[in-house]
Amino acid sequence: MQIAGKVIALFVSASLCLGVAAPAFAQNDAAGGDNAASGAVASTAKPTKAQRKQARKEARAKKNAELKKLEDAGYQPSRNDPNYPQDLQKAQKKAGVGQGASQ
Repeated sequence: MQIAGKVIALFVSASLCLGVAAPAFAQNDAAGGDNAASGAVASTAKPTKAQRKQARKEARAKKNAELKKLEDAGYQPSRNDPNYPQDLQKAQKKAGVGQGASQ
């Protein structure tokens, strides 16, 4: 009998170490319908591939337009400049573009 207890204890400790757990299942309410939480999840649908691609294109266009404004205001990103933060901040102020990461 002691051997069976040791085997069970070994099995339990091994399963805890390996992270084995019982699966969790979603439950419906008593009326058989979905609960409010699952309804909220369904309303926040994942964007389609075309929508994600369009969002990336818009973000890239916005970033490139901001960089163009900064370059027109005198900022040169390719230049190895020891006054980097000050030059960028000065160009941002002059161009009216958003503040730097240090602000």
